[in-house]
Amino acid sequence: MIGRLTGVLVEKNPPQLLLDVNGVAYEVDVPMSTFYNLPATGERATLFTHLVVREDAHLLYGFGSENERRAFRQLLKISGIGARIALSVLSGLSVAELAQAVTLQETGRLTKIPGIGKKTAERLLLELKDKLGADLTTAAGVHRAPPASSDVLHALLALGYSDKEAVAAVKQVPEGLAVGDGIRHALKLLAKG
Repeated sequence: MIGRLTGVLVEKNPPQLLLDVNGVAYEVDVPMSTFYNLPATGERATLFTHLVVREDAHLLYGFGSENERRAFRQLLKISGIGARIALSVLSGLSVAELAQAVTLQETGRLTKIPGIGKKTAERLLLELKDKLGADLTTAAGVHRAPPASSDVLHALLALGYSDKEAVAAVKQVPEGLAVGDGIRHALKLLAKG
């Protein structure tokens, strides 16, 4: 198993890159979250990798962090989820956002990802609940939110705010507020920003 590669970036063609490791160039598929954080072509990069051996191919997947690779491996364990869909999930959501979606059981965030329908999203949330929710939420610093903040988050998303804006606003809402008051407080915060 190839666990990590360090080398010079030769080519970057999303979602694939070519990494030259001491004269051997590896083709590596990466999620967009990793791709955007890569250095420029010609510079050195280190990737945590996962090798998939199939009858017709050996495919190498790379990740910028151990947490990303761990999430990818958890996704692969789910029936019906292949490497392409797992890459799509990690391209659409960061590990922390995925862990939060699992913790809050938010199918809506997953169905925004190409290739993920409602049933697949529900299966992902169900199967990742005990694994990803507990494992990565601690590592990513995401804590289980009270139900009121989940409702506030859903309301902000329904109003058209991005996931990033909504999550940031919900984090600043004092705990213990009723849902309506929480929404008003979050909207005031968003209006100031």
